[in-house]
Amino acid sequence: MNKKALQNLLRERRDLIDPEALGLTRRKAGSGRRAPGLSQQQIDELTNRAQGTYNRLETGAMSNPTIGYLEQVARLLGLNEQEWVALCRYSGIGDPPGPLNQASGLEVPGVWKEAVEGIGHMAYVTDASWNLVTYNQQWVDLFPGRRIPRNTMRWMLLDQDARITLTDWKTAWAPLVLPQLRAGLALRPNDETLRQIEKEVRADPDLGPLWANPGAHMHPDGDERPLNHALEGPGYVTMCAAQPLTAPGARLIILLWHPGTKKVHTRTPMLHALDI
Repeated sequence: MNKKALQNLLRERRDLIDPEALGLTRRKAGSGRRAPGLSQQQIDELTNRAQGTYNRLETGAMSNPTIGYLEQVARLLGLNEQEWVALCRYSGIGDPPGPLNQASGLEVPGVWKEAVEGIGHMAYVTDASWNLVTYNQQWVDLFPGRRIPRNTMRWMLLDQDARITLTDWKTAWAPLVLPQLRAGLALRPNDETLRQIEKEVRADPDLGPLWANPGAHMHPDGDERPLNHALEGPGYVTMCAAQPLTAPGARLIILLWHPGTKKVHTRTPMLHALDI
């Protein structure tokens, strides 16, 4: 637990909330001045907690805050996703089990479009439901007729064209993509897009048995897989995966393309801090 950082985060956010906007009276400070923000007692009132509960959280005296209580406070104070992660870490529980708001993974800062278009390799960004957000021309060239998918998860698993583009689809792709869908559902159990894909996966004669016997693969970062490029023919792509910090569950995928029949990144060593 980082008590000082926790106190600063909560106090700063608490001071930004106007009590009068919530139907409460603004408290008095010294010399008759009106103090900024909510009082600790008002937060107890708004969260239906016993007097002194919030004080124990803000001062770090609450040794084991529940995730439910932290969510209450975070939503009341209007924390964004980065602040939500910080609150959980400073409170001593580590990373949160999921995003604070389900909609937060469905939008990405607009500057990502320019960033992706400036990448020399194939690159694209999807939201937490694997809906396509932005991409570059190199990635468009991958697809026959340049027909890009609206949802990359649906395309990889259920589109017949994908089973041609993704070489050795039954062994090199499908068993590794399905655990990503399962992990996405664990993070966003009420996501209608992912639930519909799951339904179609269960009904698919090739995917249904694989879904019933899940693998442990969770993400593609660093994977090298065979692929049939629409313009350049057979080869391999090595995948680099990252996440925009303001959009939990969204992902940036960069595909390093190498034509030919041999892998090139199988033994690429891990990177470490440079000794400068």
